Amino acid sequence: MGKPTIPPEPSDVHDVPLRDALEERYLAYALSTIMHRALPDARDGLKPVHRRLLFAMRELRLDPGAAFKKCARVVGDVIGKYHPHGDQSVYDAMVRLAQDFAQRYPLVDGQGNFGNIDGDNAAAMRYTEARLTEVARLMLDGLDENAVDFRPTYDGSEDEPVVLPGAFPNLLANGAQGIAVGMATAIPPHNAAELCAAALHLIQNPDATTKALMKFVPGPDFPTGGLIIDSRATIAEAYETGRGAFRVRARWEKEEGTRGSWVVVITEIPWLVQKSRLVERIAELLNDKKLPLVGDVRDESAEDIRLVIEPRSRTVDPEILMESLFKLTDLESRIPLNMNVLVHGRVPKVIGLRDALREWLDHRRDVLVRRANHRLDKIAHRLEVLGGLLIAYLNLDEVIRIIRTEDEPKPVLIRTFELTEVQAEAILNMRLRNLRKLEEMEIRAEDKALRKEQRDLRALVASEAKQWEKISEEIAKVRETFGPKTALGKRRTGFAEAPAHDEAAIEEAMAVREPITVVVSEKGWIRALKGTVTDLSGIAFKTDDALKFAFPAETVSKILVLATNGRFYTLDAGKLPGGRGHGEPIRLFIEMEQEADLVAIFPYSGGRKFLLTSREGRGFLVGEDECVANTRKGKQVLNVDMPDEAKLVWTVEPDHDQVAVIGENRKLLVFPLDQVPEMARGRGVRLQRYKDGGLSDLVTFKGADGLSWHDAADRTFTLGLRDLADWRGNRADAGRLPPKGFPRSNSFRPR
Repeated sequence: MGKPTIPPEPSDVHDVPLRDALEERYLAYALSTIMHRALPDARDGLKPVHRRLLFAMRELRLDPGAAFKKCARVVGDVIGKYHPHGDQSVYDAMVRLAQDFAQRYPLVDGQGNFGNIDGDNAAAMRYTEARLTEVARLMLDGLDENAVDFRPTYDGSEDEPVVLPGAFPNLLANGAQGIAVGMATAIPPHNAAELCAAALHLIQNPDATTKALMKFVPGPDFPTGGLIIDSRATIAEAYETGRGAFRVRARWEKEEGTRGSWVVVITEIPWLVQKSRLVERIAELLNDKKLPLVGDVRDESAEDIRLVIEPRSRTVDPEILMESLFKLTDLESRIPLNMNVLVHGRVPKVIGLRDALREWLDHRRDVLVRRANHRLDKIAHRLEVLGGLLIAYLNLDEVIRIIRTEDEPKPVLIRTFELTEVQAEAILNMRLRNLRKLEEMEIRAEDKALRKEQRDLRALVASEAKQWEKISEEIAKVRETFGPKTALGKRRTGFAEAPAHDEAAIEEAMAVREPITVVVSEKGWIRALKGTVTDLSGIAFKTDDALKFAFPAETVSKILVLATNGRFYTLDAGKLPGGRGHGEPIRLFIEMEQEADLVAIFPYSGGRKFLLTSREGRGFLVGEDECVANTRKGKQVLNVDMPDEAKLVWTVEPDHDQVAVIGENRKLLVFPLDQVPEMARGRGVRLQRYKDGGLSDLVTFKGADGLSWHDAADRTFTLGLRDLADWRGNRADAGRLPPKGFPRSNSFRPR
């Protein structure tokens, strides 16, 4: 049996409100995530795990020219000494620092399988090896010279740097991605030479605006290249506020073949897009017939990217073909900018381009002054030692005598020659081989050189202008190292304007046009039969259900639906359920009230004019484009209050000039169409006055052709305006009983 649970002593139990306990613990967790995991430091652009990785590799002497060591050794040191987290997460961070398709300027030089742009994972850490790159060496330069503060590690057994000296503009050059608690960061990579040029301009012009800095930094520079198609104004706004996004497209070219054939070859894809997943996505769209202009896609990539897109026909416009791919795939990607960083290593803040450069420059100045003061301390100590050695050479015989004869020579030397502790210790530690004639001259030469360096360093520490001059020299050297003529420094991402194409032409080209027949039942079930079906007698419906509407359309059609609540809804014909089965309730596609019912459903053609009426006989003219809804909730066009409801919608031909209305009271009225106003939305005007009942049917017609109707036997009757003199009047009149032979259904069309 297990040991019995011993309850705590009453004195050890403290009542704490749950709300207070949760707030305290969640705040601690949030701060830990923000400060120690997700957000980079504005000064060196690194998160703690990356900083510890570089520091551990430096401690292992994995310099750029050194031999490689196993990644497992590095990861072991990192998690054992500095970063008490999972080894796989640390190795993943290390792998990313070595991937030249993820990092613009890799900080780790990897040997072995470190993954690829297809999304394949790196080999296990026991197989791969690594060392630092020249960029990482710049980031670490000065750690031994008191350039930054150190703090104890998590167990207090070691010390680690709070921030790296950062002689390289890493925050913007390599960017950062991270999700914290309640905030996130997304910084795309930039060109280091351009950043250095902008920093030099900011040193010369401290009040320089973001717009001025953009002359040097026109936009991000992604390791995988591509084309940025945003306008300069959009980029400037993003850099000013620190928030925005960049539209990046793949770089492509048309490659001519034989006999007029051609293919599109994609040579660069947007950053962080997995090539294999991209090819799979294009293949899926091809199988789903959503890329009608594309015939085939194949990946011919070796070391360089080469995706080949074959058109379905040589007559296809390559620009339109690529626009269809940009719309549906990651060949166009939106890369966010959210420059949320830790300012001074403590305060999370969203900063713009200018502030990001300013933070780096101010850090470089702090590093410069600290290194100068450290060197001054070293020089002062060495000058003190040299002074003592010089006294020893000038009095060599006496010094030797004291050392040989005295039991405690140190205090005697101090007393005899008025030396300091440091000088006496240096004399006693001096080797016999240094007792040569030339040593005195070398000491004096070294003393002279050190005093000159001391004067220069003191002048540097005392003068802010000299400090910025020195920093400018260092930055200029970095700019030269990573200049546009170098393989690593050459800009990879270009700029272009998205070609202006007719959106309708693009949508039409992308759409697969196939004829369908839309069928709607009395109970509101909708389906789309393939092809144009004229004989609907064989269509099956659910029990107690029957056909209500049926009409031809195409898979690219928009379907307009009018409900009794006066709302129009829009359906995408290509998304309607197929003809197998009974379809699906139309309410699955639109948010129509339960008490509302369908009045009419028909394909949208654009540009038409409707006469829209309610049961009470109110109505108005409305353009078809005003009836298109953009949401599932529909668009209110005809305002009706219960028990009134939308009755019908009639298409008015351009040459129609008369309206004929018949009510449920079997009264017919004919009046000019120009008496009906055109509106975008409203209750409308009264078309016919009723004492009892409401509107039964309505048509518009051309006066010169006369009014026609069909009886139950489908015979056609037509009366001219002269014959309709007894029924002609004005809008809102009551009307008279219809002519002899008018159907008893009170409808101009057979029902």
